[in-house]
Amino acid sequence: MAGRANIPANSSALIAIIADEDTVTGFLMAGVGNVDLRKKTNYLLVDNKTTVKQIEDAFKEFTAREDIAIVLISQYIANMIRFLVDSYNKPIPAILEIPSKDHPYDPANDSVLSRVKYLFSADSVASDRR
Repeated sequence: MAGRANIPANSSALIAIIADEDTVTGFLMAGVGNVDLRKKTNYLLVDNKTTVKQIEDAFKEFTAREDIAIVLISQYIANMIRFLVDSYNKPIPAILEIPSKDHPYDPANDSVLSRVKYLFSADSVASDRR
């Protein structure tokens, strides 16, 4: 521990989570959770009582915060606000869709994977060469 360099607080960044109870709990137990002085958290626990509006508001808040570098969102929750996830185009915070225990990962719905496929598709590469 003596040889470890301290990371300055102003250059550290958080991971935000929008997911079901099991996923959020797992990340909180791993030490990802944070509560600031204004009692703002970096996670939203989504259950059957959570409204789509609350999910939208959390997504907008997390993507606007300067202290968040990555937003992890369960794919089935991302599907509820797909228009927001697909229209988000900033590099930081990065949006990563993850599977959950009850909802398997579907690569066809992943916005990041679809962008990568487009960038490396034959059509996009050929159009850049013209």
